[in-house]
This record gives sequence, structure tokens and C-alpha cells, in this order.
Amino acid sequence: MDDYGEVVGNDTVRFRRLLPGPIERVWEHLVDGDKRGKWLCSGKTEQRVGGKIDLIFRNNDLSDAPDVPRPEKHKDMPEVVSFEGIVTAYEPPHRFSHTWVFGDESSEVRYELEKQGDQVLLTLTQVRLESREMKVDVSGGWHAHLDVLESVLKNEAPGPFWKRVIELEAEYDKRIPK
Repeated sequence: MDDYGEVVGNDTVRFRRLLPGPIERVWEHLVDGDKRGKWLCSGKTEQRVGGKIDLIFRNNDLSDAPDVPRPEKHKDMPEVVSFEGIVTAYEPPHRFSHTWVFGDESSEVRYELEKQGDQVLLTLTQVRLESREMKVDVSGGWHAHLDVLESVLKNEAPGPFWKRVIELEAEYDKRIPK
């Protein structure tokens, strides 16, 4: 399975990643703020449709590996970035989605989990991405974060986060049609 995400509509990107199971463990890394904080962002999740989800990003803390400085386009970003969303689907342990409102951008992130033997297929979809630039940025970010999730679930140390983001954004800039 190719780890790269793909554009599947004018405003949609999708990733499919085969992860170590069991499915309940992967589910917990999506909805439990402490576990989610090890690969994406921490924050409380009200575990019901209509509930609030806090998204608190500390990207510099995702890896202990020596890293490059934060990319130039992210230089003005604070060390901690936080915002809220609303839970739009909550069906343990198979489906979870929430709004993603950051600045002027409003989208939705959907996670679907499916057992595949002793592994779990995660399908992650983000919809309502209005520009090509957003699709490139979001794709590079999700890919890097999913790499960290895979490392965490394998009990391995994640590699340098920002170095990976820079590599991936350059690759997605080539892959996503202009």
C-alpha cells in the first residue's frame, strides 16, 4: 500500500494506512487526547456527535530526534497552536470525524478504521480544502503525522518531524496537479 495521500475530489484528500492493531488501540489514539498528543495533537474530546474537540498542537514535541529548524512558511507559527472543532461522527471503534476550523479555513476530518487481520486499515479523509496550496500543506502535514502515529503504534521512536514535513510538502507539490 502506498503511504502517499491522494486528491480524490476538487476539495478532498485521502490517506490509507495499514497500522498495527488491535482496532481498539488505534481508536484510542484517535479519540483520547493524551494518546492523540503523541502523534498529532492533544486535547479533550467529548465522545459524542455534537461534542467539542480541542486540538492543541505541539509539533516540536513529537520527536526527540535531531531536527531541522521549522520551515520558513511556519516560522511565525507559535510553539503551541490550538483551536476547537465539533464532533460530527462517533461510532466506536470504526468511525470518527470532526470539523477542523483554523483561521479562515473550515474543513472536516474523517477517520475510518477497518480490521485487516491483526492490522487496521485507517482511511483518513479531509474535505473542503479550498485551494491547491491547502491540499499540498494538508497532505504533507497528514503524511508526516501518520508516520509518527505508525512509529508510536510500533513502539518505535519517530524520526525528525519538520525535516519530514519539508520533504513531504515538496513531494506533494509535485504530485498534486496545478
